[in-house]
Amino acid sequence: MSMDWDKLRIFHAVADAGSLTHAGEALNLSQSAVSRQIRGLEESLSVTLFHRHARGLILTEQGELLFEATKSMSRRLDAASARIRDSEDGIYGELRVTSTIGFGTLWLAPRLSRLYDKYPNLKIDLLLEERVLDLPMREADIAIRMKEPSQADLVRRRIMDVNMKFYASQDYIAKYGAPETTTELTQHRLISQSISTPQVIAGQNFMAPYLSAEHDSHLTVNNYFGILQAVLNGLGIGALPNYVTADFPQLVNVLPEEQSGEIPTYLAYPEELRHSKRVGAFRDFILEEIATYRKEQRAQEAEE
Repeated sequence: MSMDWDKLRIFHAVADAGSLTHAGEALNLSQSAVSRQIRGLEESLSVTLFHRHARGLILTEQGELLFEATKSMSRRLDAASARIRDSEDGIYGELRVTSTIGFGTLWLAPRLSRLYDKYPNLKIDLLLEERVLDLPMREADIAIRMKEPSQADLVRRRIMDVNMKFYASQDYIAKYGAPETTTELTQHRLISQSISTPQVIAGQNFMAPYLSAEHDSHLTVNNYFGILQAVLNGLGIGALPNYVTADFPQLVNVLPEEQSGEIPTYLAYPEELRHSKRVGAFRDFILEEIATYRKEQRAQEAEE
């Protein structure tokens, strides 16, 4: 028994929209034409794919199974067409870049104007979340991650190392003084991610002893952008990745000898995008920006 591609495409649209009318609009077909195709598919499979309700259509168990299959087909077709387009010349079109919320908002986004200056026709879709997106399944084209990607068939490159350190604003220190010891740190309001927030192990291990100590006051935020905002506004002493000092040199690193283990940062993309012009352009831009950032960091450390 072979399934008709056209019927599957129509089924997918109906399952996605949850209604014959909406699917018809999306496909440019009348509601009765859509309905006829679905009935034909149900007859050829000898199953019911939808329960029909006044409020719309609900997938049956068999319908759910078929929808899973058409979703995966649709993803693969999108990936194939992206690969076909990617092999064409020119640096334009869409690039989906994923990274963590902290790195994406505090380090990457502020630097993207230089990439757009060079390639004004790029469309970048920045996907910032702690979840590791599946690059081989093309959930994203390129990733910057705070740990080595474990997926196979990826080109990966270690681009920098990050450490977690304690920072405060100059106003905060003028008002409350800077702690000289870790014991004195407990007398200050600590701002950090909570231990239960999804984050890199090195950051979690670094904060565990401080968070289990007795503090009068705490603020936990589930991303570094929020922690930085609180620190800049003099709320307390924040645990932040050291790359924030690149754009916020006014922050003071308190207890400089206290820091997390090194957090290696990787750039990765699927093997099949190795020859993609826009992936290459993005990779080169990141490497240039990191070289500049490292130089500035060294100059800053020499001043201190």
